[in-house]
Amino acid sequence: MAISRRPGSTEFNPYYDTYIRKVKGNNFIQNLKDQKNETLALLSKLSDGKWNYKYSPEKWSVKEVMIHIMDTERIFAYRALRVARNDQTPLPGFDQNDYVPFYNALHRTGNSIMLEYESIRNSTISLFENLSNEDQGRLGEASGSPVSSLALGYMIAGHEIHHIQLLNERYLI
Repeated sequence: MAISRRPGSTEFNPYYDTYIRKVKGNNFIQNLKDQKNETLALLSKLSDGKWNYKYSPEKWSVKEVMIHIMDTERIFAYRALRVARNDQTPLPGFDQNDYVPFYNALHRTGNSIMLEYESIRNSTISLFENLSNEDQGRLGEASGSPVSSLALGYMIAGHEIHHIQLLNERYLI
């Protein structure tokens, strides 16, 4: 039931335009599917040492970046579900930096992260594939701003594009 339009400017906080603009075309679900394959192919080439690499001491490791991508996807998909089901309860924001100390990244293997990523992405794709156009266009509130389920789907895809670009540019993976 994929909707074939991009979210309008009234469907998200302008902060997220940076992510939404990174998504090509009008089918974010296909983007999510393509990303899954591309990201898994990229990650499968990493050595154990590269998974723990930080390009600067105060920056996140590759493991931490991937866990951040997964956490954000889960949160945005949960928001999309709530909005699609017409839950009008305002949804709070979250501070990504508060999550990092609890990632337990040093105790994770690259393989465990890849398996979790694939599972989360499959769940996200299934969620959005089964939302009607009406569901995807419905508005709710998150982090103090209006947001549609459609915009949240684009935000998931664009957020990953953003971080994979950083991994390629700064982490040289």
